[in-house]
Amino acid sequence: MVQRSRREFLKNVGMGAAALGISGCSGPAGKKSSEAGAGADAVVHRSPVRQTWETDVLVVGGGPAGIGAAIGAVRKGAKTLLIEKHAFFGGVGAWALGMPINQVRPKGKPRSEVHELLIRKLQAYGPQASNTVDHQFWCNVDYLKAAIADAFDESGVRYFVHVPCADAVVEGGRVTGVVAMTKQGLTLIKAGAVIDATGDADVAFFSGAETLTETGSLSPMTLLLKVTNVDMEKARKVDLKAVADAARSKYPLIPKTWKFEERDPSSNSFYINHSCNRDFGNWDASIPEEMTKAEVFARHQAVQMVEAMREFGGEALKSIELIGTSPQCCVRESRRVKGVYVLTEEDALEGRKFEDVIAWRSGFLDVGYVKLSDMKIHDVPYRSLLPEKVESLLVAGRCISASHDAASAGKSMGNCIATGHACGIAAALAVAKRIVPREVPVAEIQDALRAEKVDLDMGGQDQKGLVLLG
Repeated sequence: MVQRSRREFLKNVGMGAAALGISGCSGPAGKKSSEAGAGADAVVHRSPVRQTWETDVLVVGGGPAGIGAAIGAVRKGAKTLLIEKHAFFGGVGAWALGMPINQVRPKGKPRSEVHELLIRKLQAYGPQASNTVDHQFWCNVDYLKAAIADAFDESGVRYFVHVPCADAVVEGGRVTGVVAMTKQGLTLIKAGAVIDATGDADVAFFSGAETLTETGSLSPMTLLLKVTNVDMEKARKVDLKAVADAARSKYPLIPKTWKFEERDPSSNSFYINHSCNRDFGNWDASIPEEMTKAEVFARHQAVQMVEAMREFGGEALKSIELIGTSPQCCVRESRRVKGVYVLTEEDALEGRKFEDVIAWRSGFLDVGYVKLSDMKIHDVPYRSLLPEKVESLLVAGRCISASHDAASAGKSMGNCIATGHACGIAAALAVAKRIVPREVPVAEIQDALRAEKVDLDMGGQDQKGLVLLG
């Protein structure tokens, strides 16, 4: 393997060095330096790119959007690689300890062949792995992690875990790959098209694409709890809001209320879903200091919630035990890409349809004055997957181009799989035609989606049967 110095690498691929902290490099690795921030006797270590991988389509992020993107691309004939920074796939679907994957079977009917492949792989593990109720998919997340890998293996997706993206490679306004971090050193991944399924729009941000963030009004994060020693027949009669009110003076970090989720497929434990930081602050997951505060706060909060239930929950909860929390806070909203078209609250409320529709979205609009009945199913236009100024990059999932209010309406995981699916097909077509995704005829993307049993005519309908009321 031929190793190149960082200077050679930057010269050859035009990578933005700032994100890797490598600007102003001079001299070989290990040379003593008096650069700013280093003493005269300090040793500066260099970390050159040590290997190069190549693929047709690169998917960054293995959550619901990345699942749809990778399977969509490989089924359309593209050599596809997916990288995931965690040890497993599934994103919020796996972190959330059993939170339902919504909008996977609208009105109980299949949504696409990609959605159904994932369901089929999970159901193969038996009834202990999942329950499907209405549009929702309730999972034991450890089976889900295995089932996603099964779906990738059957489809032919190549993948790596423990490989976070560190930077985007941009040449002439076109994203030609990313730089990833591995235990073998920095790795250049070259690709014909890149799909940002990170949730936080990391690749788009690194590439210089304009992003949107609603500082001060971001949707709350969630750290779910797993508890045991609970008799649900007795526990469901407990007023948890009253418990919270009684316990707050002693346990000040607890939220106003929370609930047990009884559809968890586990038989002897239950998870608790709640809006972790809604009443305590507004932290941005894309800022290290704020994400650190959120994580530390959430884990103290989880302990206080269980202690509050044990102490103030009466006979039904006196023996409750905390057996686990999400591996990280589940983020509802952070950065979003500013695309060719920005979906709006009005689009969601009116159920707008678009000629370049490539998916549809349904869910709760997280705005206080809007009632659920006011919403309709709305189209997602292809333009909202395309960054306004950067080429060869598509965005999928919760970081697609949408306003703050509209973003809350489409973050359901089944919707994220759908936008990922469209991105995967578009990327594969772009590579095959040797054009950028912006130039792919939308009609060809739509035809390919319909061939995989996607109903693109859902827009404008009411949501009855697609969201749970109450």
